[in-house]
Amino acid sequence: MLQVSYIRENREKVLERLSVKNFKQPELVDTIISLDEERRQTQTSLDSISAEANAMAKQIGELMRGGQKEQAEELKGKTAGLKEQIKLMGDKLTHAEEELHKNLVLLPNLPHTSVAKGSTPEENENIFEFGEKPVLPLNALPHWELATKYDIIDFELGNKIAGAGFPVYKGKGAKLQRALINFFLDHAEEAGYREVQPPIVVNEASGFGTGQLPDKEGQMYHVGLDNLYLIPTAEVPVTNLYRDVIVKEDELPIKNCAYTPCFRREAGSYGAHVRGLNRLHQFDKVEIVQITHPDESYHTIELMSAHVQSLLQKLGLPYRVLRLCGGDMSFASALTYDMEVWSGAQERWLEVSSVSNFETFQSNRLKLRFKGKEGKAQLAHTLNGSALALPRIVASLLENNQTEKGIRIPEALVPYTRFEWID
Repeated sequence: MLQVSYIRENREKVLERLSVKNFKQPELVDTIISLDEERRQTQTSLDSISAEANAMAKQIGELMRGGQKEQAEELKGKTAGLKEQIKLMGDKLTHAEEELHKNLVLLPNLPHTSVAKGSTPEENENIFEFGEKPVLPLNALPHWELATKYDIIDFELGNKIAGAGFPVYKGKGAKLQRALINFFLDHAEEAGYREVQPPIVVNEASGFGTGQLPDKEGQMYHVGLDNLYLIPTAEVPVTNLYRDVIVKEDELPIKNCAYTPCFRREAGSYGAHVRGLNRLHQFDKVEIVQITHPDESYHTIELMSAHVQSLLQKLGLPYRVLRLCGGDMSFASALTYDMEVWSGAQERWLEVSSVSNFETFQSNRLKLRFKGKEGKAQLAHTLNGSALALPRIVASLLENNQTEKGIRIPEALVPYTRFEWID
């Protein structure tokens, strides 16, 4: 959530940056400024009337102590009218604050100045590529056929138990999942992240705090009886560990990582591009989350991007890094890098990680602050990234490493799988 003071003092800049995200309701900016002015005027009036009432109460006390009961009673009659005004102004202030908040949460975060205007994924900026695409035999199979051939992932069985998008991993497929999770967690720990194991359901306040609500209700699984949501990513519970918290400046940066299953409805997803592991409703992911000083967050996002890239390099996967254009960014992000790996048999790039800086957008909702050396509390910056999401990593590993003998496991992963081949 953007800060009202910033919107009020930087109206033109706010409108210009929102246009980069192709925001369709620019009139909301002026509505927010108008509501904020109403709120401030109401607050000023309420403070004035309250001060008058307090002064009158003090005067009544002095009159009573001086034996001037008649004058005191006369003033008491006047305070009754002031109390009624205070109640009316208090109700008006509450309404103004509610209207302001209702409109404020509809504004997305402002994109960083490095973010280009654009509307589609095709307009994202390719800023780096690494590795050579594998040369596969003409009869190379896509991962969903390899999964059936080696009996390691059963999509039909998952469909029977739950529905499409909930695969069952078997044998070496299940062991590969567990190996990748531990591989990612160990490397996150080596990079200074503390592992946490959060709940995989969150309440509305948590969903609001990180920007999933009210923006993404349709993409989240809702447990109606308890009004809880299955998490779409560990970002939500891990960042919310610090909701309504003031940390000390010398505690920054705070670095946490977590493995969780993730759940996304992905309503409307269909077609060849979602076959197999390409698009799931439930998947495993290791997430890295940082809370930083505002002066450090753009250096931090580069370090987080480098960490994700190091994992892809160790796994021997060709990849590219995209800086997302305004129209392809999330509601809450100020800057996002996507990492995509090359899927050899499908001959297409698959997104496996997003690393984002949210600046103060989430921390303003979360009331997540840090206290500097001068003792003044200010909003921290929050960042997170997938390090990594498993399904498309598995898809690319299976496709890119297929041979006549079987599927070769990358050397860095063998200590975790304890087997070199899927055959």
